[in-house]
This record gives sequence, structure tokens and C-alpha cells, in this order.
Amino acid sequence: MIVVDDLRIRFGDHDVVRGVRFSVEAGGSFGIVGESGSGKTTVMRALAGLNDAWDGYLQVAGVPLGRGRNADLHRRVQMVFQDPYGSLHPRQTVDRALSEPLLVQGIGDVDRRIRKMLSDVALPAAARFRYPHQLSGGQRQRVAIARALISEPSVLLLDEPTSALDVSVQAEILNLLTDLRAERQLTYLMVSHNLAVVAHLCATVGVMSNGEMVEILSTEDLRAGRTQQPQTARLRALSLEMN
Repeated sequence: MIVVDDLRIRFGDHDVVRGVRFSVEAGGSFGIVGESGSGKTTVMRALAGLNDAWDGYLQVAGVPLGRGRNADLHRRVQMVFQDPYGSLHPRQTVDRALSEPLLVQGIGDVDRRIRKMLSDVALPAAARFRYPHQLSGGQRQRVAIARALISEPSVLLLDEPTSALDVSVQAEILNLLTDLRAERQLTYLMVSHNLAVVAHLCATVGVMSNGEMVEILSTEDLRAGRTQQPQTARLRALSLEMN
């Protein structure tokens, strides 16, 4: 479903991403981890069409990506951002946030789709006409997930989707995302600095350092400490200390 080959991204004189390669099968889940500034979010933004300054090869669902993106691709690939408050318009109700993608993409049956989507992300029907400030952080992130999924994409890009939430709420959102992937046969690409969060959701993990993907390994090998690169071992050790 996703192919990234020899991806290179440069900002001014600085190489931010250097020759990154990985692929994600349809219905699979792939996590990218690394310290701040490692280039992980920059890779995701290129796939999302939020950064056109890249070289290499990107492909989604068998379609090579160019600098411009058509409406079909925007419907097929959606993104959930880190901050559930900042990603929602403070003066728009949940109803407006969910109906807008449908109207922009010419998808009908708006009322039924919104009611079903609220149910799918475990939000009460009463939340539909509330504003972001009237919701908890976890509820806001559920709205953001609902907005991403309401146009029925096949790929979901997750940019640290739980890092702004309390630990107890993080588990709820991760379990929700796990259930939604199974129910909708979604393909996930997730970026995080938290190995435990990535291991919960993703079967395979790519470790980035200084713009390079230095190691790709299974979550099982990561948990068992079967790592090949010192950067991976260091991230794992830090994660264990934090937990």
C-alpha cells in the first residue's frame, strides 16, 4: 500500500532525510521512531502532500506520487495530527468538522455518515453540536480520527496521535485505532518518539537517526531487545527508563 524508496529531503543546506526506504503492505501497520530532529515527521509530511520539496520515489496504492495531489489521493490518504485541539477549528462544531470533508469531496448521505462515525469512535450523539473547547482531550482526538476516516480512506497517517493526552486516555485511543484498523482494513503509518506506543499499534518499526532509517525490525524483536544498531538500543533503553 505504501512504498518509499530513496527519499531525500533538504531544507536549505541541511539534509533532513537521506535515502529512506521502506514499504507497508495493505492492511499493515508501520511505525517510525526516532529522537527529535531525526526526520521522521518530515517523511510523513511528504507522503501526506504537505511537503513538495523531496526527491526519490513515493507510491500509495500502486499510484506513484508526484508533487501535486489529486482529489482521489487526498480522499485515499488522511492524517491525524498530534494536537487534538490545535487541529480542530475552535469556532466550528463537531458537525461542521465532519460534514466539511464530505461536502468538499462530493460525498452524500451526510447525516447518516456523521451519526455512524460518531458511534464508530465511541462519541455520544450529543457531541455532534459541541465546540472543541466543550470536549475533553480524548474526545477531541476522537473527533480528529472521525474527521480523517469519514471520507473512507485506505491509509491513515498518525503523527504522534497520543502524545498530548493523559496516559489513561492514550490507551483508550490506541485501542480504538487498533479496532478501527481491523474493522476497516486500514493501513497505518505512525510516527512517534515513544517506542511503547508504537509497539502497541504497529507490527514493524523503522528507527531513524540523523535523517537515515538505520534499522527496520519487528515489534517482537524490539520488545525482546534483538536490535542491531546502537541508536535502536539507546531508544529502547530510554523507553524502559520512562516506563
